Amino acid sequence: MALSLKGKTALITGSGGGMGRSHANIMSKRGADVIVHDIKEDGAKETADMVRANGQKASVLIADVLDVKDFTSKIKAAEVDHGKIDILVNNAGVSGNKLMMEEIDEKTYDQMFDIQVKASFFATQAVLRGMKERKYGSVIMISSIYAMGGSDFASHYSAAKAALSGFTKAWAREFAAEKIRVNAVAPGFILTGMTQGSNTPEMIEERGKNMPLGRLTTPKDISYAVAWLASDETEMITGQVISPNSGEVIVGY
Repeated sequence: MALSLKGKTALITGSGGGMGRSHANIMSKRGADVIVHDIKEDGAKETADMVRANGQKASVLIADVLDVKDFTSKIKAAEVDHGKIDILVNNAGVSGNKLMMEEIDEKTYDQMFDIQVKASFFATQAVLRGMKERKYGSVIMISSIYAMGGSDFASHYSAAKAALSGFTKAWAREFAAEKIRVNAVAPGFILTGMTQGSNTPEMIEERGKNMPLGRLTTPKDISYAVAWLASDETEMITGQVISPNSGEVIVGY
């Protein structure tokens, strides 16, 4: 079965809840062992228990991605424990909180780029040597529709997600000779704790009604795309940005 992830090990950053937990659930159901990363131990342990309930090995990696040295050293230790890391999902993120440009101070700006961009860069760097040695790897970035079509708020969020799309295309070229694929999934508006915290129930309901496909995208919809890109069925796909977004944003070339 091409979509099977049997025998693979995936590191998913920010997987103690929300989309990251959904990725861990779907990927472990398809046979992947999972390294569950988060800054919050309780959520990470719950996700790890879910992975184990699906019959797969799970380990918990607790680290603040802002501490690059500690974060990357724990990634390397987890790789030793599992024997390899075949798949990296750079999922950890932070909300743009619908801030207008005048409301974004230096601390908020730096936090956005450090969590979304810098952490993804160094997490990828940490797993790269092993992937090169094995001539196999799949790196999946979690971008956003706001990197594709822009937004009239949270410009720092749009820019950070666009940087991840830029990494995707550059690394796809740089790592291709080593048989390491790099792709991105760009979600539209989805129901997670992050989005529910910055939108009223009425706003969420109305947005769903206005989607071309008639409903909001769910974390599971995004996870199906992530798991597909992680599978050998997509061995000829690299440097691409796939956007399960219910038709909310449609871009051409």
